[in-house]
Amino acid sequence: MLDCNLSKRALLTGACLGAASVGLASIMGGRAFAQAAPGKGASRMAVADSGRFDADGLITMERGLYALPTTSLLIYDGDRLAYQYGNGSDVSYLASARKSILSMLYGKYVEDGTIDLDATLAQLDIQDNETLSDAEREATVRDLLSSSSGVYHPAGSPGGNDNNPPRGSQRHGAYFQYNNWDFNVLGAIFEQRTGKTIFQALQEDLAEPLGFEDFDPQRQKMLGYGDRSRFLAYHMFLSGRDMGKLGQLMLQNGRWQGRQIVPSQWVEESTRPRFTAQETRDNSGYAYLWWVPEREGAAWEGAYYANGNLGQYILCLPAIDTVIVHRRAVTDQYAMARNFGETDYLPEGVKVPAFLDIADAVIASAR
Repeated sequence: MLDCNLSKRALLTGACLGAASVGLASIMGGRAFAQAAPGKGASRMAVADSGRFDADGLITMERGLYALPTTSLLIYDGDRLAYQYGNGSDVSYLASARKSILSMLYGKYVEDGTIDLDATLAQLDIQDNETLSDAEREATVRDLLSSSSGVYHPAGSPGGNDNNPPRGSQRHGAYFQYNNWDFNVLGAIFEQRTGKTIFQALQEDLAEPLGFEDFDPQRQKMLGYGDRSRFLAYHMFLSGRDMGKLGQLMLQNGRWQGRQIVPSQWVEESTRPRFTAQETRDNSGYAYLWWVPEREGAAWEGAYYANGNLGQYILCLPAIDTVIVHRRAVTDQYAMARNFGETDYLPEGVKVPAFLDIADAVIASAR
């Protein structure tokens, strides 16, 4: 049980790492990205065979990680590990990367009709601490998946955009607002319609079929503050290598070792942009709980990624059959304290522009 009297120093042990976070783009111009000596890279690699990626190019990329609080980076060439930085077996808090995994879980239940994307909040009997209006209850599951419900009720967990427009000011489906209320309600709808907890479904529908190596059901937690909203956050704690399997599953159109785990149609539908970067007022567009980067180059065609606070990423690059997993690990104690509202401290993380620059450096090393 979390000791609420733990000092900030104790809560953050192992989280701060003593490294200042700086933009990777600026690092690339300095000594940290000096070219590795020809032929030296292979002997430095934790993975002997880097596949389509040039070992020296990956070492050049790696040097940009040293000044970042990155704790691990895994690169998959198809279904095999091509590069590892740090420990891929370390389990840590996923933050908002959980939302993309919920999108994956939705797939088979949408396909079999258990979940109707056009069902409204009223039809699903969704209500909250501060009574929702009739207009707010017209929002659909589809609107929630694209973070465009138009419901700006206080969320029961931190990490969303608390600078919401006034309630009743936006029609559902028309305006993107990154809003944890939407995401948390999606969790409740999933459990209501399927009769499974999210963590039960995570284990049965993904962890077991994919053969997760580090999954602990007891480590998954509902967190938040019920005095603000009755809908809490379904927080997941996974390892980098198990996140890599999720990315591989998506690249394989939901198929794993001859078995369809996520419907292929849902993989396509859930990663199709619903809002552009201009409409999200962010770095990327948005699909159904997946972010869609708007980067130039053939390798970025059809790309999408899960994005969690501080630097938890699963980037899928279908055009080059590559998955990149990035972790900035924090302790479970810190994750719980933040989600219980006991601290608003944010350690240094790796923001989206820096992570996408890492991905560009990986792409540049492809042969």
